[in-house]
Amino acid sequence: MNTTSKTLTADQIEAFGRELDAVRQEVVDDLGKRDVDHIRRMIRISRYSEAAGRAALHFGIGPISFAGGVAALAWAKILENMEIGHNVMHGQYDWTNDPDLNSRTYEWDTACTGEEWRHSHNFEHHTFTNVIGKDRDLGYGILRMNEDQPWNRLHRIQPLSALLLALAFQYGVGLHDLRMEEYISGKRRWKDLAHNARPFLRKTGWQVGKDYVLFPALALWSWPRVLTGNFLANLIRNVWAFAIIFCGHFPDGVHVFREDDIENETRGQWYLRQLHGSANLDGGRVFYIATGHLSHQIEHHLFPDVPGERYEEMSPRVRAICERYGQAYNTGTFRQQFASVTRRIWQLAKPEPTGNAALA
Repeated sequence: MNTTSKTLTADQIEAFGRELDAVRQEVVDDLGKRDVDHIRRMIRISRYSEAAGRAALHFGIGPISFAGGVAALAWAKILENMEIGHNVMHGQYDWTNDPDLNSRTYEWDTACTGEEWRHSHNFEHHTFTNVIGKDRDLGYGILRMNEDQPWNRLHRIQPLSALLLALAFQYGVGLHDLRMEEYISGKRRWKDLAHNARPFLRKTGWQVGKDYVLFPALALWSWPRVLTGNFLANLIRNVWAFAIIFCGHFPDGVHVFREDDIENETRGQWYLRQLHGSANLDGGRVFYIATGHLSHQIEHHLFPDVPGERYEEMSPRVRAICERYGQAYNTGTFRQQFASVTRRIWQLAKPEPTGNAALA
């Protein structure tokens, strides 16, 4: 994979940006029934899958119905979080004026509140993508994912920290906007934590109560089966979301930036930063849907408010523009990208430099 990009002049950078603007505008002008039909179909599939999964767990007998119930419920949760919730809350369907698809009011089926996610992800991450000290998604305040992040002793155990984050990813994302590191460093007062944590605790309480109290209680004597099935479905969703998100942000070839790099940033420069700060995953249509189309993380960062289902058709045009301007387009299989992410987590657990020049 070639991760080397040609240095562009100021005029070339702005021309690059104009070409990407034209791609975006052409798709925006074409939005319509096809896009609404897609997201509504995904909502129906998610709901039917959840109903089928819960029914198989509640009323099924034996390991086959149990495995089928877990798979159906996990699929429903993955679809709801990644293809539906994530994309709706990015404003990708605000143009429909459908209250069920309103980015400002949508609440998804996970521990993180929609309001806190819209701030930490939509604003902080997508505005300051991969800017050290501004983008808190760089390692989520737990992991050291590039050489420019300062090392501390806790990073020695970051392979274990990464595993725990993957297993409990919905709670890690939910805690993210609480900024616990600022309480530890003294920037925030501990006495304010209880008040600031209320939205997260309420949402987490609902999620835990729903999956681990309400539905098991409704199952009566089958409660151990339902409790275990719900736990496994959540676990599958957590690990899958972690893997896809980390593959899109932290494999080899992804660049990070410093705050002075974005001073007086132009539209073209912003596009270049999004391109160089993201990576794609190769696959097929079902895989793309299962990732919430974050398989096309490059296109998502370039056009976050365009419906994700359009990224697959935009990708060849974006790639062609990158080739004309000599810009690397970072893509690979899930196995390749995840292997490089895993390798990076282990390498950067050590205090000494790794010598990887891709992150600069």
